This record gives sequence, structure tokens and C-alpha cells, in this order.
Amino acid sequence: MEVRVDLAQIIISETRDTQIIVLRERDGNRNLPIVIGLTEALAIDRRVKGVQLQRPLTHDLLGNVIESLAAELEKIVINDLQDHTFYAKLVIRQQGELIEVDSRPSDAIALGVATEVPIYVEDHVLREVMQ
Repeated sequence: MEVRVDLAQIIISETRDTQIIVLRERDGNRNLPIVIGLTEALAIDRRVKGVQLQRPLTHDLLGNVIESLAAELEKIVINDLQDHTFYAKLVIRQQGELIEVDSRPSDAIALGVATEVPIYVEDHVLREVMQ
């Protein structure tokens, strides 16, 4: 079962290699902290704030490619946790067909947050983190 979450917080520390994003359960009280890299944290922060650059960066490029292919990023699903590593998938709709693409959660969120794509976490992932 998928649980809808929202990006609740981006914690950026320029003095550390790892950053944290926190996803919060929309209809509950569980939080999911995910450790990510500085580049991804800055990309998420930039896209949340709507900062436009002269030339597209990687997440902008991927969004443009999806749009150019007459497709739409329908949702992001964080679907697994293995050896302290989270896994996600992009669910893309093109001509009525759903296409799932493996992704790091940070890249998926950086891509989807600019267009308010819904984010979900598999319930078993949330339960495992809460143990």
C-alpha cells in the first residue's frame, strides 16, 4: 500500500557531505528522513523556490525530455529500503501507458517537486524505518 507524503523539510549543511530531506505522512504523523548529497539537496531547494537558471540543469533537462515525449510524471514512489539505501521509481504516463523508471529518491523528488508531483512511500518502507 502506498502512503502519500509531502516534502516537509530540507536540511542543508555546507560543511557536511550529507544532507537530509524529511518526508511527512500527509494523513498521519510519521516522518521519513532521507540522507542525500549536497548537489541533490541544492537542486531540490532551488526547484522548490522556483529559481530559474539560464540553462537547464540535469533535473530540468529530464523534465523537459519527459514533456517533449508527450509524457507526464504521474507520481514518485519510494518503494524499497535495502542496506540503509532507499529506492524509488518514477511513474510516467505516456499515451495512456504507465512506465516505471528506477530512480534515487533525491533525483525523483528534485524532478517532481517543481511541478508538485505527488510523492508516495510504500507502507512497508515506513514501517521498517519506524522500527
